[in-house]
Amino acid sequence: MATLYDCIAGYHDLKLVMLAAVVCNLAAATSLTLLDHARVNAGRERRLWLATAALAGGTGIWATHFIAMLAFSPGIPSAYDLGLTGLSLLIAIGMAAAGFWIALWPGLPAAAWIGGAQIGLGVGAMHFTGMAAFEVAGRVTWDKGLVLAALAAGAGLGSLALATTLRASSVRAKLAGAGLMVAGICGLHFTAMSAAMIAPDPSVALSGTAVPAEILAVAVALASITILLLAFAGLWLHLRDERRSALEGDRMRGLANAAVEGLVVCDGDRIVTVNDSFADLVGLRPEALTGVALSGLLAEPASTGAAETPEAQLRRHDGSQVPVEVIRRVIDFAGRPHAALAVRDLRARKRAEARIAYLAHHDALTGAPNRTRFNARLAQELALAQAADRPLAVLCADLDRFKEVNDLFGHAAGDGLLRAVCATITAVLGPGQMLARLGGDEFAVLAPNLDAAGAEALGEAILAALRQAETGPAGAIAAASLGIAIFPHDGVEAETLMIQADTALYRAKQEGRGRLRFYEARMGVQVRERRSLEHDLRHAVERGELRVVYQPQTRIDTGEAVGFEALLRWHHPERGTVPPDLFIPIAEETGSILQIGEWVLRETCREAASWQRPLRIAVNVSAVQLHAPGFSELVHEVLFTTGLAPARLELEITETALIRDLPRALATLRRVKAMGVRIAMDDFGTGYSSLSNLRAFPFDKIKIDSSFTRSVDTSEQAATIVRTVLGLGRGLGLPVLAEGVETSAELAFLGAEACQEAQGYLFGRPAPIATFRHLTEGRPPADEDAA
Repeated sequence: MATLYDCIAGYHDLKLVMLAAVVCNLAAATSLTLLDHARVNAGRERRLWLATAALAGGTGIWATHFIAMLAFSPGIPSAYDLGLTGLSLLIAIGMAAAGFWIALWPGLPAAAWIGGAQIGLGVGAMHFTGMAAFEVAGRVTWDKGLVLAALAAGAGLGSLALATTLRASSVRAKLAGAGLMVAGICGLHFTAMSAAMIAPDPSVALSGTAVPAEILAVAVALASITILLLAFAGLWLHLRDERRSALEGDRMRGLANAAVEGLVVCDGDRIVTVNDSFADLVGLRPEALTGVALSGLLAEPASTGAAETPEAQLRRHDGSQVPVEVIRRVIDFAGRPHAALAVRDLRARKRAEARIAYLAHHDALTGAPNRTRFNARLAQELALAQAADRPLAVLCADLDRFKEVNDLFGHAAGDGLLRAVCATITAVLGPGQMLARLGGDEFAVLAPNLDAAGAEALGEAILAALRQAETGPAGAIAAASLGIAIFPHDGVEAETLMIQADTALYRAKQEGRGRLRFYEARMGVQVRERRSLEHDLRHAVERGELRVVYQPQTRIDTGEAVGFEALLRWHHPERGTVPPDLFIPIAEETGSILQIGEWVLRETCREAASWQRPLRIAVNVSAVQLHAPGFSELVHEVLFTTGLAPARLELEITETALIRDLPRALATLRRVKAMGVRIAMDDFGTGYSSLSNLRAFPFDKIKIDSSFTRSVDTSEQAATIVRTVLGLGRGLGLPVLAEGVETSAELAFLGAEACQEAQGYLFGRPAPIATFRHLTEGRPPADEDAA
């Protein structure tokens, strides 16, 4: 120890010794920090960091040695051999690289200790090579004991330095490792310098190629500081890139966590990282899934090739399974190829698909099988019935006056009624029998192995159950009609059976509703005829087959025409003229009266607006039109479009239209009357509650039905009725028009009883308006008198 102290204090420049210590510390801190970065990387990046650490460490060790050598002053001339000096630098860098590489060798026991010892021995090799480059005018001898002690100090402290540094990644561990490395390097150098004994010998001359100590000092200092600064700059750039990478990583993780789909990155079968969506899908935290085998989560592992795996089963943490769609791609992650999997939860889609599949075969409102499922089941049961030679019954049901339920109580009540009907009929059905809702208020029942007697019993049970069912505010109208067809008597094909059952249903409705009927052959002809008429009537307007004829209305006292009644005629291209009493009820039942009625209203108002004389035009309004939504708006729009004065339009309403829904009808009529349109009660005396209807609404005119007028001169009862109506009109201040006047005697009676207006064949038969141009284009009587 005394020898070592004497060597340092007596033969060394302490300023240069301090510089050597500073360089040594910088080199140790830099190289060990770079080594720590090499440890956490792999592949090419690890090799790059190892080379940088070896360059910084080897250069620093070499600079420390030669700065300390320059501080050594033996008192005799000295110089340094350039070749051996350079060799010592290569030895320092190479031995440092070997030591660092060994220290990071995976799986090698005590790798850090062995690598540290390698570096310590490398420092010794560099030192003694550098001493060989030292030329002095004298002879150098060595103390072998101190040489071995120097090598032991370097190897031991080097081992301890690397073991301390690589044990943890903390700053404290790095500082402790750097301190031990500095102690090892300095201890080896100065112990070895103490082992060297120099005896002056003037006969030993310095070689001519040796570099003076002063020049070498400047070169070593500049080179060492430059290399260390470059190492620090590289380290700083790396740390900055790491921070940026960490920020980018956080941003990418944020984006990945924002994804609805689960994202997984795998190295082989092991999970490297996942986003929050996948973790939520599994039921664990993202950290808990790192390192877990993917095959333990996916019941059907994703394909190992480039192809996609559309669907799989994902095992959750609680053991349940979730259907997922897995899309696999190969990406570059951490410098190596990894598998990236997008995992999409299919539960919502599966539920939607199941709902769609259910709705494809079931009615959304009632939950009953729909037409598609009914047809499939009917075809299946027909095949079984044919094979087993057994009967099969098809029952078609239709609610009576279901439209009135919607009109009176609203569509919510109508929907409730449909659901109640489904529940009621289903409760009556036996095993194997099936109820389906075909659409609207149409239902069908399929009853396998049921003959006519059994089908009739089932139908009566259904009707009885519907009559007794609790169906809310529409209960009083919850009745149905049934039509029945039997296989094979009424048909052997599904379509035929359905047509026959529907035909029987149509007959049940015609005969009074609320009953059942079996199909009969003669029904087919009648129904086909009526259906054909219905079809043609729907297209009569667009084909131009309908026309309006006009019949004049005349004042009895003056004989002056005061207006016309518009009457509808249908000329069928094949059937000829179809009577109104035949096609009007069909139009009202099918709803086509709405289109026809609108056409008549527009046509007559347009025609009347073109007349030179302001005669009235009377148009009949069906109960269906009166109760249809927007009727008053239609009247207003037609008057506005055609330019007809409202006072010239007279709408004729039958009492039947009022009875159907009196409050609603009166509300509509009041809106129409508020426009200035006149309202007449048609066919007075043939309906119900005539007096109460007259009291409920201020009509502008009463029309006596022609059935009373035609008998007025021959029947005392008819005459009494007409007198009573005329007296009622006078009492209420309402003008009265008598229809069906055909003879002068009838006209004379009406004139004697002070009837104001008349209409009938006596004044003119219904004809095109051109027939009455002398009435529509002539001058009013007042104008004629003035002339």
